[in-house]
Amino acid sequence: MADTQAAAAPARRHDTREAVLFGGVYGSVLACSMVAALTQYGHTSRDSRRYDAAWLLVTALASALAPGYAHYIAERTPHRRGDALRTLAEEWPLVAAVVPTVVLLAGAGWGWWPANGVEYAAFALNITLLFTLGLVTARWSHRRWLTAVTIGAVDAMLGVVVVVANAVIK
Repeated sequence: MADTQAAAAPARRHDTREAVLFGGVYGSVLACSMVAALTQYGHTSRDSRRYDAAWLLVTALASALAPGYAHYIAERTPHRRGDALRTLAEEWPLVAAVVPTVVLLAGAGWGWWPANGVEYAAFALNITLLFTLGLVTARWSHRRWLTAVTIGAVDAMLGVVVVVANAVIK
């Protein structure tokens, strides 16, 4: 009986703040990782930066769709039309978090700034986003400033780990 009630219970919906933090952190770490992977071989032409921007956006969209698709496949129950689009819409913070890096890479590809070395600006941007997300969400939760800064620093360390790993692997 308990299994039937659990199966009938609606899925837990995440509140907006939780979705912004989760998606924002995931998107920022994804952007750091993708920039590290795409620039691993030292391709720094304008064409390669436009390519990098396109792949980052495609990866973010695929990452946003993946949870909904996984649930769809795992549940094997009928779904309504548009469920995939609703899932993508619910994952907007993940996609939004990678947009600044997409613009940075695309801008280098369009000649707005030098294409060589833009990955360092992308790393700095995403580490800053991670810190800011941690700080702001901690303050939303009414945490003290010292605690909020500490949480922001821990979030930023996720990006630093990616940067350090990229430097060590290269």
